[in-house]
Amino acid sequence: MRIARFSHDDSVSYAFVQKDANDRKDYLVELTGYPFGPNPVEPTGRRFEVEGEGIRLLAPIIPSKVYGLAKNYQKAGASQAEREEAARQPAVIFTKPSTSVIGPDDPIVLPSFAHAMNFEPEVAVIMGRITKKVTPAEAMDYVLGYTCVNDVTLTDIAAEDPTWTRAKGFDTSCPLGPWIETDLDYADAQIFFNLNGVGVPEASGSTAGLIHSIPEQIAEISRFSTLLPGDVIMTGTPYAAGSLKPGDETLVTVRGLGSLRNVVVQGD
Repeated sequence: MRIARFSHDDSVSYAFVQKDANDRKDYLVELTGYPFGPNPVEPTGRRFEVEGEGIRLLAPIIPSKVYGLAKNYQKAGASQAEREEAARQPAVIFTKPSTSVIGPDDPIVLPSFAHAMNFEPEVAVIMGRITKKVTPAEAMDYVLGYTCVNDVTLTDIAAEDPTWTRAKGFDTSCPLGPWIETDLDYADAQIFFNLNGVGVPEASGSTAGLIHSIPEQIAEISRFSTLLPGDVIMTGTPYAAGSLKPGDETLVTVRGLGSLRNVVVQGD
């Protein structure tokens, strides 16, 4: 099941995304209420074509917080011993504020105080329940679904900022979308990245290559921080060396989920 957040005539709603059996187009089946709340949602009876006039997909959720994991992919060609050693190292966890989140087709703004920006395509986990001190075996029971994320990073600022607060937490640094997919093989989700319409093979990967698995990530974060419904975990990127400049078009794709497009612009 796919859950989207969209605007139409200045009104914001949630919807199920369904493909019409006749024309094979994706449609938004508008819902009442908030999918992360205690009350069930129901269709309003209104349906809109995803690419219809006046329809704009938004970030599927504005979370209370976003956590990310750095250096969380096994190196290509790593030996079994190297893999085991990497797994023994503690997870490197950072955070982004809710104000960093943008949606599909929203601009990524390169701040005037920075000069070097990287793309980092990843699978994002969307929490569905209050989560505190769970075990890895329990963790996936608290997940609502998954979406694409681009963990945009200011690499020149990261070099002088050991906490990465400015480098990863600036406005527009967390593109999310296009929707939440509840049915995804999280253990082997395939990630792809296109820059200006050209595939970047180095940026492709699978969550099968994570050092700390998604259940382990949720369990570790929930040890020190209560995760709320709608909170986001960026699970790690297979490739964090690709640079961006104003005018670049980014496209993060997760097979079986969809694609997230954004364009870089220069900030004031």
